[in-house]
Amino acid sequence: MLQRFMPLLAMTFFICLFIVLMQFLWKSIDDLVGKGLDVSVIAELFLYAALTMVPMALPLAVLLASLMVFGNLGEKFELTAMKASGISLFRIMKPLTFVMVLIATGAFFFQNNVLPVAQTKMWSLLFSVRQKSPEVEIPVKSFYDQIPNMNLYVESKNAETGMLYDMIIYDLSRGLDNSRVILADSGRFNFTEDKTRLFMQLYSGEMFENMRDNTMGATAGQRHLPFRREHFSEKEVYFPFDANFNRVDEGGIRSQYVGQNISELRHSIDSIGRQVDSIGSRYATELRTMPVMGVPARTVTGYGDGKTTDLRPDVALTEPLDVDSLFTSPSPSYAKSYLTQALAKAKRQKQEYQYRSLVLAEQAKLMRRHDIEMQKKFTLSFACIIFFFIGAPLGAIIKKGGLGTPLVISVLLFIFYYIIDNMGYKMARDGKLPVWEGIWLSSAVLLPLGVVLTYMAVGDSVQLNFDGITRFFRRLTGREMKRDLTVKEVHMTDVEPSEALRMLGEFLVLAESEQARLSKLPRLRRLLAKGPSALLSAPLNQLVDYLSNTGSIYVINLLNQYPFNPTTRNLPAVIATSRALTERISRDLPADDATNQPNYEPGHTT
Repeated sequence: MLQRFMPLLAMTFFICLFIVLMQFLWKSIDDLVGKGLDVSVIAELFLYAALTMVPMALPLAVLLASLMVFGNLGEKFELTAMKASGISLFRIMKPLTFVMVLIATGAFFFQNNVLPVAQTKMWSLLFSVRQKSPEVEIPVKSFYDQIPNMNLYVESKNAETGMLYDMIIYDLSRGLDNSRVILADSGRFNFTEDKTRLFMQLYSGEMFENMRDNTMGATAGQRHLPFRREHFSEKEVYFPFDANFNRVDEGGIRSQYVGQNISELRHSIDSIGRQVDSIGSRYATELRTMPVMGVPARTVTGYGDGKTTDLRPDVALTEPLDVDSLFTSPSPSYAKSYLTQALAKAKRQKQEYQYRSLVLAEQAKLMRRHDIEMQKKFTLSFACIIFFFIGAPLGAIIKKGGLGTPLVISVLLFIFYYIIDNMGYKMARDGKLPVWEGIWLSSAVLLPLGVVLTYMAVGDSVQLNFDGITRFFRRLTGREMKRDLTVKEVHMTDVEPSEALRMLGEFLVLAESEQARLSKLPRLRRLLAKGPSALLSAPLNQLVDYLSNTGSIYVINLLNQYPFNPTTRNLPAVIATSRALTERISRDLPADDATNQPNYEPGHTT
């Protein structure tokens, strides 16, 4: 079992890792192209990216490898032979289970020790690549804006000598009001030795430069902006342009949650939690003790009841507030002033507390991100074990080896797992679920599936019947398979038109009464109500069996339009087909027999 499983696991792991690495390349292609990066830098970036993609590739590889191994054993009847000799499925899976425990343990240490270092180096290297200036590759007959604060137009160039012809340069490095426009017949670009500045050698041209007027108090119409015009036969111009590859310091990313192990994450969570509690406690104390209204302390006499009143400077939330006393002032303007000041202070306090709430929300989000990263240290190991106990029993049940069916099933299961895992991660990140519930949501959903499949495989469940599953979903949606009746060469019994019309009339009465009953129900009750299948299935099958002995190809075609199972959805089509059959059979009767037939038109009963 190990000789079969380990090579397949290694092969599928590298295939899955290559696929997810191509996804990373596709997302980062804009940051890599046109930067003039060395092959060693790109190889280093891909190495760190491959290490960070292991948590995504390893569970899929385990699922696919276990499916292929046990599918091949079942397809070649080796699994049946081992069970017949008294070896249970658990005993067959025992060595692979031991290997999966080792892989899960290694995955945990990889998540805790290797992945933080790889993520730190990958993100620091990726930020360095994004900040590197692109190579100067001047296009022809189009403006080039990749040099900071400069737009360049070139009519033509010599690829061998690097000479550029008919150049237009817009220099905005000193601001829009002091811009420069340079025209040159020819020129050439070079870098300084330290590659921090772009050196431009220009020949036979002119330069126009605006001179900013710093006169104080000048209006827009009075402001005078002189310009300077210069003719040159040869001119050297320098532009700041750092073409070196400068690595970002890893210390800033190392201190983030992506670069920490479990002990560091726990320390960070405790520190952020204490900080959030301290800030929240201080805010709550200030909210309880801060005065809600500031009034100057003074004594006013000679208004109201003539008594002397001491206006208190502060009124706190813990004391009762006499609102009427604010309006007993010697002048109405005081009351208006009090209201204006109170409204302004209330708005300021509202903005302040909104800002404080945003600060606390950001701290809480940061704490959740640290907690998410810590929980993810364990989910990879558990996901590998779950996918093994899904893939191995499922391969023993479907008995399909190779890459076809196992690959399709693995991709579908992994997509389902990835959607659930991503949904739980986002809900945990946004605080809609506790962190442990969101991160472990995908494992909790797939664990019952693994238990059920293992129980089915141990109990010698039959091979999955895809035709039965298809029929079930067709029956569930009301889309049964079509009938395939043909004209019989030998008829055991002949179809009597009068008997056929009688059976059609009785069936039409039942179908129309059922349709009328269902149409009177509300939409929701109509969906939940008992459908017409129980009432109409038996009469419909008897009618089809009887009329299938006819020699009319037209009647046979109408019978093929009947569904196997009448439902609320196809009931109108059943009634329309029955009416068409009644009309056709009545048309084929002799004239004297047709006039003696009872009326089975819709809406009538016999």
